[in-house]
Amino acid sequence: MISLSVIVPVRDGAPFIADALTSLVRNQRADFEYIVVDDGSADDTGAITDEFRAELPGLHLIRNQVPVGLADARNTGLKLASGRYVTFLDGDDWIGRGYLADLVAAIEGLGCDFVRVDHVQATGLKRETHRAPVARRGVVLDPRESIMPPGAKTMVDYPYAWAGVYRRESLGDLLTFPGGLHTAEDRPWIWRLHQRARSFAAVSLAGVFYRRGVPQSLTQIGDERQLHFFDAFDLVFEEVEERFLPKAVRTFLALLDNHLANNERFTPEILAKFEARGADRLGRLPEAMVRESFEDIEPDRREYIARLLEVT
Repeated sequence: MISLSVIVPVRDGAPFIADALTSLVRNQRADFEYIVVDDGSADDTGAITDEFRAELPGLHLIRNQVPVGLADARNTGLKLASGRYVTFLDGDDWIGRGYLADLVAAIEGLGCDFVRVDHVQATGLKRETHRAPVARRGVVLDPRESIMPPGAKTMVDYPYAWAGVYRRESLGDLLTFPGGLHTAEDRPWIWRLHQRARSFAAVSLAGVFYRRGVPQSLTQIGDERQLHFFDAFDLVFEEVEERFLPKAVRTFLALLDNHLANNERFTPEILAKFEARGADRLGRLPEAMVRESFEDIEPDRREYIARLLEVT
C-alpha cells in the first residue's frame, strides 16, 4: 500500500530536474510513489527523468504534449495519486534527506487533515529559512482560526502547496487546484483549504529548498499569464466568507502593489492591462473596506495602488 504520493509538475526543467529527482532518491521508500508531470517541455526534462527510473522504482512519468499550466499539471498528478497522503515538489526545487519520512510521521502522529511546514529559500548560495506564520507548533488547530487578523501575516499568506502534506481521503476535492491558472493558483487553493478543512497543524520542519531567481520561473516573466493573478483573486472573493473579507481585501491590495512595484518585467501593453484589471477589481470591492485596508498598509508599500485608487 502506498502511504505517500509526491507530485512533481515541471516544464522545461532540464537545468534543475536532476537535483529534484536526486533528492527524491535520497528519500525513497517502498511505500512512496513519485509522479512527475512533464507539462509540455521543449527541452530534455522527460529524457532526464527517464534516466532515474532504475534509481527510483516508484517513479511515474506523465507527459503533456501541450502545456496546461502548473494548476492543471498538479491536478493531473492528483488524479493518478494512490497514496494515503500527498505532497508536492516543484521541478526546480529539492528536499533534504529524510524529509518525506518526517512529513508522514508528522501527519500520522497528529491525525489531522493537513500539516504545514517551514521551508528554506535558496538564492544562489544564500539560504534563508521562512517559517509558516502560526506560532503554535505540533498541535491540531482549526484552519479557520488561522485566517485572521487582516493586518498580520497568517496562514492564507503562506500559500505554497509544497510546504506541507495532505490527507487525500478527508480532503478530497479540496486538494484540486483551479483549472486554467498559470500563476497565483495557490491563492484560491489555500483559502479554500482553510475555510473548508476540519483540522490542520504546523510543525517545525524545514526540508523543502525553494529555488529563487530561476529565469524561466513565472515570477521572473511578465507575459499575459501574470493577469491570472486577478482570475485567482476573483475566485477568492467569490468564495470568501463575509467575516474573512477584510483579510482577503488587505492581502489583495498588498500583493497588487507588489506586482506593480516590479513592473519592469511587463511590456507597456501588459502593464496597461494589469493596471486596468487592478482598478476594475478595486472598484468592485467595498469602498470603505478598501480605504481602511489601504490606510493599514505601510506607506512605502502602497505607492502604486494609491494611483489606482485615484482611478476607481
